[in-house]
Amino acid sequence: MRERRAARDGRRAREFEVFVAGAGGRLLHAAALLTGEPTGDTEAAERLLTAALARTYARWDRLRGEDPYDHTRRTLAALFAHRGHRYRHPRGGLLARLTPQERLVLVLRLYEGIAEEQTAAALGLPVERVRAICTRAVTAMRSATPRRGAAGRPPSARRPPSAGTSPSTGTPASAGARTGAGTGAGTGTGAGAGAGTGAGAGTGAGTGVVP
Repeated sequence: MRERRAARDGRRAREFEVFVAGAGGRLLHAAALLTGEPTGDTEAAERLLTAALARTYARWDRLRGEDPYDHTRRTLAALFAHRGHRYRHPRGGLLARLTPQERLVLVLRLYEGIAEEQTAAALGLPVERVRAICTRAVTAMRSATPRRGAAGRPPSARRPPSAGTSPSTGTPASAGARTGAGTGAGTGTGAGAGAGTGAGAGTGAGTGVVP
């Protein structure tokens, strides 16, 4: 009986390690977007993700075919929604100008690609409310997009106009963002089995306001 339990716990730990190695980087980036932290300073995001991964690990044998990534993402979103008041003052991350609720909706809708109906169901909000929050968040992000010159250079880098000519006006251009993150997450059960692994990934967004 003891050997059977040890074998089961060992299998679960190995499966969980593989999952975190493959999905940990993307999940951490999502968590950092939620907490509003910049690249390289994701302490709060790591704590949030570790809590979500611990719950996924505890239910690993009961997922019964459910995608562990989807389960962890839902848990991450639920934990953030419950603790949103802790992240009202972000520290300069990509979505730092948004409110916690706007960050949550934008991450689910644009970063994770979740449909409006599913996002609304997960957050307990009407679909119209989710749509309005997403639109407001996108507008806020676009208003922060820097302008570039006619040749694609920032205004400060443009050549001075020739004598007798007037400077050309700049045209809006979408700004890209790139960030990478890595973390380790470990959990253990009362039976003594544990799993720990590190995961890192870089995720970039080249256009628009998609995180």
